[in-house]
Amino acid sequence: MANTEVAREHLLGSQHLTGCLALSQAAHWNQNTADWQLMLEIGRGYGLTLGDGTLAATTITLPYSERFAWVSMVLVLPEHRRKGYATQLLKRALAELKIENRAAILDATPDGREVYSLEGFRDTWGFKRFVVEDCRNFEFDVAEVRALRPPDWPQIATLDQAAFGADRVRLLQALALRFPQAACVCEREGKIAGFVLGRDGREANQVGPLVASDAATARVLLGSVLARVRPPVYVDLVDREAPLPGFSFQRLFTRMVHGAERAPGNESLVYCPAGPELG
Repeated sequence: MANTEVAREHLLGSQHLTGCLALSQAAHWNQNTADWQLMLEIGRGYGLTLGDGTLAATTITLPYSERFAWVSMVLVLPEHRRKGYATQLLKRALAELKIENRAAILDATPDGREVYSLEGFRDTWGFKRFVVEDCRNFEFDVAEVRALRPPDWPQIATLDQAAFGADRVRLLQALALRFPQAACVCEREGKIAGFVLGRDGREANQVGPLVASDAATARVLLGSVLARVRPPVYVDLVDREAPLPGFSFQRLFTRMVHGAERAPGNESLVYCPAGPELG
């Protein structure tokens, strides 16, 4: 009889999408097939498959620049936790990033934070996930906010690179194409002061990233996009900002860094990350 507990380590590909989605479902995370496809297209995925063909664990790195990569989707099926699978894949990912002289950045849940701290990750800043079940009280601010247009991309790219610390236009454009109803900008005197994107998820629609030059712009964008998106909606809001009426707290996240002094970019411009899996 085959030993299904022997796990084979391998790279992830499109043939593993069904198993990847099963991991998200088991963890009650929001990623759908389109999320996994996008991450595997722009990143490098690692998996552990058991003898019976079950994908038991994953980790993905997204190389956003020569200086750093995002560590994402560190997942293990519930029935196979506490066997060292997550640590095994995380160590491999970190070893390869070290060879490439890239720092590792991630957004950790409270449980994950304990694991990552043991591997040398350090806390930087945090944010909270809220769920919005009723969007009827939000209004689209037509005076300042409008739908994103193709000519906006150079300004969006410049603002996002200052905020995030790397050029991730490929990711942003993929999100805008996938969920155009959430792709908005705030424009004043011909200059884009902020932008917001979103995506559909397995459990809820999701807002982010939201990048803005100031808090007032961020609030206008957030209210405007919530008026356009069908609930339930997940909003990951930085700790320095108070939630809007109708926001229900769900969970905490901590941005952590390994191999660098601090997280890249300018956190004062970030109001909603793209999500823990994307940065």
